[in-house]
Amino acid sequence: MIQLRAAAAGGLRRGGGRSVPTGRSRKGASTRRVAPPPAPAPPPARHLFSDPAEVEALRRNLLAWYDECKRDLPWRRLAAAEPDADRRAYAVWVSEIMLQQTQVATVIDYYNRWMQKWPTLQALAQASLEVSTAGAWCCPCPHGSSSNTSPCLLEQEVNELWAGLGYYSRGKRLQEAAKKVVSELAGQMPRTAEALQKLLPGVGRYTAGAIASISYGQATGVVDGNVIRVLCRLRCIGADSSSAAVIDQLWDMANALVDRSRPGDFNQALMELGATVCVPKAPLCGECPVKQHCQARHRKLFSKSAPVPDVEDCGVGGCPLCPPATEPWDSSLGVTNFPRKAAKKQPRVERTATCVLERRGCHGASQYLIVQRPSSGLLAGLWEFPSFPLAQGLQEEEQREVLADHLQAWMGQPVAAGSLQLTGEVVHIFSHIHQTYVVYSLPLHGDITLDPALSPSRWVTEKEFHASAVSTAMKKVL
Repeated sequence: MIQLRAAAAGGLRRGGGRSVPTGRSRKGASTRRVAPPPAPAPPPARHLFSDPAEVEALRRNLLAWYDECKRDLPWRRLAAAEPDADRRAYAVWVSEIMLQQTQVATVIDYYNRWMQKWPTLQALAQASLEVSTAGAWCCPCPHGSSSNTSPCLLEQEVNELWAGLGYYSRGKRLQEAAKKVVSELAGQMPRTAEALQKLLPGVGRYTAGAIASISYGQATGVVDGNVIRVLCRLRCIGADSSSAAVIDQLWDMANALVDRSRPGDFNQALMELGATVCVPKAPLCGECPVKQHCQARHRKLFSKSAPVPDVEDCGVGGCPLCPPATEPWDSSLGVTNFPRKAAKKQPRVERTATCVLERRGCHGASQYLIVQRPSSGLLAGLWEFPSFPLAQGLQEEEQREVLADHLQAWMGQPVAAGSLQLTGEVVHIFSHIHQTYVVYSLPLHGDITLDPALSPSRWVTEKEFHASAVSTAMKKVL
């Protein structure tokens, strides 16, 4: 493992391009130098893979298991069959972005549709010029008004295809990066993890390592949630696995372990192991291909009956990778003692009033008004029913008054609070927000003219609504 070293040396620090003494110097006075802080001690060998023979055995066993047991996934088939390096990297890139914070089963259909629509970087880079009329309202107002009969408000297909997948900024950054590759890099993807991370917006250390190892065969490791769990159990790493110090150690470990001849397969095997065998709860330890290398399993089996050294005592209370003394090994948890994380921050609670405005369209079908969210922030660029945040503690009548005032300012005509019909509440959990939508409906019997300075808006049928770039939460509301 690479030891951290002190940044300062010889009592000097760097600033403004020149060396500045840390002490003061006067005529006749000596210069006082401050000794650099000691470098942190390296982790004990118990937490590392220091035996080359063990590393080779682990690689061999893990890859043999992967070859026999790996799941058949569309991005793996594409990466294995595509001879063109840029297309191969693009296929892997799309899958890795979609898989961030999203389960494999959910991603498969989205991935297939995406690759069918935009099979290359060049196709995706042009996506902003392509529009969908499926969600645009084109028919004249049934009441004879010319409002909203101007050219249809059209939306990016990227948002439309991504709708329901969550974390919507991912799709936007993916398209931005594709445009950059086409316009600034002559259509050629960067060929190393370092260049991928540096040159492509939205590509972090993990995504860059995955693309480079799977697509180009670069011998670089990856660290995601599955890899963290596997490595922490293999080497009884019980310190907070979300801390920067532990993450750095895990990256060093992943880079040391990765198989040099099959780096992409090895990284996928390590992630596959965490996803299917070394799962968070009730891991299938008996089926694990590297169980003989797992110190957490060894401790579970032998810590009570055999006089093996206690891994938790390796640092005599000061080991940076052991669990804190206040949270020692719990024999009832076994291998699931690892990894450990800091207490998760509770999501903030928010309430939002949402109004479904409904009217009859040209052919008697119900139409609903939807508006577009801002281009940044939560659910950026998606469409929704008119919604307004509510202060905590408002009673129902107060909520009606607040919503009526917002709608009146937005529509430019009076809205009676009593005309708003309370339909119910919809709860939707985002990663950091516990959101409750208080849903009202308002049937309209006349035309309304919306302020063009406000958010883009349009009328849609139910079918058009579901074809538009709307969030899962809004589908619940409807």
